[in-house]
Amino acid sequence: MHKNTICLWYDRDAEAAARFYATTFPDSAVTAVHRAPGDFPSGKKGDVLTVEFTVAGIPCIGLNGGPAFKQSEAFSFQIATDDQEETDRYWNAIVGNGGEESACGWCRDKWGVSWQITPRVLTETMAAGGEEARRAFEAMMGMSKIDVAAIETARRG
Repeated sequence: MHKNTICLWYDRDAEAAARFYATTFPDSAVTAVHRAPGDFPSGKKGDVLTVEFTVAGIPCIGLNGGPAFKQSEAFSFQIATDDQEETDRYWNAIVGNGGEESACGWCRDKWGVSWQITPRVLTETMAAGGEEARRAFEAMMGMSKIDVAAIETARRG
């Protein structure tokens, strides 16, 4: 077991979510599925209780804990992308699989987990500071999915 693992609470679809992440993002996999040894408040003996998986190399555990707790934007995965094609691929996979768009490169998957699909050009521009960061930030504020060309244009002024 890793020293630090992210635990994500799902109502009952931890395995489906983990398998979706494993097929969507590189360096991702489902590594174990554990079934409940007995009945529990939101399930029965033999139901999937926890799922061990990685998302882009980050170790996670999905817990089928029932409907008591919901995901929130207070936690998100941030996925760095190299270009518009990669940005579109991840964004479309999440939103097109029952998810929903948000603002400034954020979206939410159908299980409620938030994702930031962030082109590296945006991160680099913000780190550069000054006027180019201000212009890129202004451009980003009007976007749902990040438009790489528009960020590059704003950066150049």
